[in-house]
Amino acid sequence: MEQTTNILDIITQLLFITFLFMAFTGADARLRMYIWAKNIKVRMEEIKNYAEESEKETLDVLKKLNVKNAEEIVKRLKEFFHINPVDIEPTDITKRMAHIMRSGLERWEKMLSDSMPEDIPKAQKHNALVLVEITNSLNMLYKIVRHYLLMSLKTNNFFLMMQLWMIMPMITKMSKTLREAIETFKNCRPVGDSVGPLVAFRLMKDKKRMWRPSKDTVAGEVDLDGRRVIVVKAEGPGATVGNPGEAIRKVVEELGGNADLILTVDAALKLEGEETGSIAEGSGAAIGDPGPEKIAIERVATKYGIPLEAVVIKMSAEEAITDMPEKVAKAADEAVRKVVERIKELPEGATAIVAGIGNTCGVAQ
Repeated sequence: MEQTTNILDIITQLLFITFLFMAFTGADARLRMYIWAKNIKVRMEEIKNYAEESEKETLDVLKKLNVKNAEEIVKRLKEFFHINPVDIEPTDITKRMAHIMRSGLERWEKMLSDSMPEDIPKAQKHNALVLVEITNSLNMLYKIVRHYLLMSLKTNNFFLMMQLWMIMPMITKMSKTLREAIETFKNCRPVGDSVGPLVAFRLMKDKKRMWRPSKDTVAGEVDLDGRRVIVVKAEGPGATVGNPGEAIRKVVEELGGNADLILTVDAALKLEGEETGSIAEGSGAAIGDPGPEKIAIERVATKYGIPLEAVVIKMSAEEAITDMPEKVAKAADEAVRKVVERIKELPEGATAIVAGIGNTCGVAQ
């Protein structure tokens, strides 16, 4: 018994000495960095595989569409980037941002369109464009993670490595979701973010007329118990978000500002603990663009003193870009009911503009 106690004492002392040695020499930090680096590399390879699979799927789709030089196009576009406008001088920053974003999108569209047969449907072109965008995003994610990993190893930066290790589960989850989204967009199935256009589609099924107020965006006029309702959505069923801000601005200007309500319907990211498909109402423009489209709605509403309200359907980021969950599809019916109820609160003869915001993949008009 005494011999066993002595052995335990010796082991305890050795462990204590080892601990002191590692603490004073920094060996413990280097050991943690080694473990973290191994963990990050495993997850980084996972992201790399997602990026390679996405590129392969995109190439397969483009080749089926008889796109010439598909490999060269994907190679160029997966490295494409946008440079944000100067923000230390904020004058007209949203106009400059809109110009930069549209210039980039037009460049993408031109590169694909010039290499595609002319008889390819517009919806398939939009879907192919989204697949390239997903490939671009996954490629950038992989390169950014690799950059910070190599930088932290090169500079022996303990804290940079720790921060990267802590956020890697979220980055990996985001990458996996983008990879899963490839199948959804490839087959033109509605995503969670399509709930806004789905609400618009159901509202405009009895439309009197339809027109295109802006690029890739349609508007339909319906009568609702003596109220004039103009419904705006992206032109489907291809994967596009259109230009709803510009479309609403043009519709209001055509009405001479004589609108009694602008109501936007969109998907919204839920907080942890909230239920998918739950609906909330509020004021303001519900639209998740970087700024140009949203500010166009806000400006025209402010200019003419038009109430600006919103209805949002909540979901997670993963649900927003993958197959639309059943709860979200059912919530669209409830959202339609809320929109109709709100419009009926207006006096007869009033005019309301309802915009279904979001990616209209799989949702026509």
